[in-house]
Amino acid sequence: MKEAKGVVDRQGAVPLYHQLFLTLRDEITSGQRAYGSAVPTELDLVQIYGVSRITARRCLDELANSGLVERRRRIGTRVIFQTPVRPLEANIDQAVDSLVAFGQNTQVRVIDIAEEAAGPAVAQRFGLPAGAALVRAVRVRSLDGAPLGEVVSYVPARLGPLITRENLTTKPMLALLRGAGIGIGHARQTIAAVSADAALTAALEVEPRAPLLRIERLVSDSAGQPILLTIAHYRADRYQITLDLGAAGGGDAGALGTQVHS
Repeated sequence: MKEAKGVVDRQGAVPLYHQLFLTLRDEITSGQRAYGSAVPTELDLVQIYGVSRITARRCLDELANSGLVERRRRIGTRVIFQTPVRPLEANIDQAVDSLVAFGQNTQVRVIDIAEEAAGPAVAQRFGLPAGAALVRAVRVRSLDGAPLGEVVSYVPARLGPLITRENLTTKPMLALLRGAGIGIGHARQTIAAVSADAALTAALEVEPRAPLLRIERLVSDSAGQPILLTIAHYRADRYQITLDLGAAGGGDAGALGTQVHS
């Protein structure tokens, strides 16, 4: 199993096994690790996070005791948590307008732009084989000089020429796609509560394990082809989402809005 190198805070007060538990718990409850999917083995966790096998075993035991995974000898550990939430529908045009306006009202610092081979989870979102070329862009959005959220976006390699530091500094990603004549046909957004790991703690200037809102959004064009995957982590003390709901059959299913706090 190949996964990104994990980050733990070895100087913090939270025990390493519990840091790993919180990280995997958030990945499971936010839907990153789907029901029935395999969880890293003890040896995987040792290699990914550089911890002892005892630490890895205690982490997996805590996940099992919490009812999130099931451990079976010779079969491995698999996710048994199923989210009970049903999807809500919202008007895509109003949602895109709201997201573009939000992007224009915050400041952005581009951290990195690179073409890279997609990992299995990201490639699956695009319906591509693992290792397919995607462009990955990392930004930090701020308001009034203070970090608001870290945003990681992926687009197909063919859209790479649009993704430059100058463009991302001056325009939101959705505005760039619209400006290139790409119609937005559909988007699926998942919002979950997670806690800040060591890397996000530093990027967003928050306390270790501070609450964050994780927003994953997969945008498809008018032909139904995925063109943008965004995974953002926003500070829960500075960011909130509103959804105006109407009666069934009353026209728009809902309108999405975002608010930030200074």
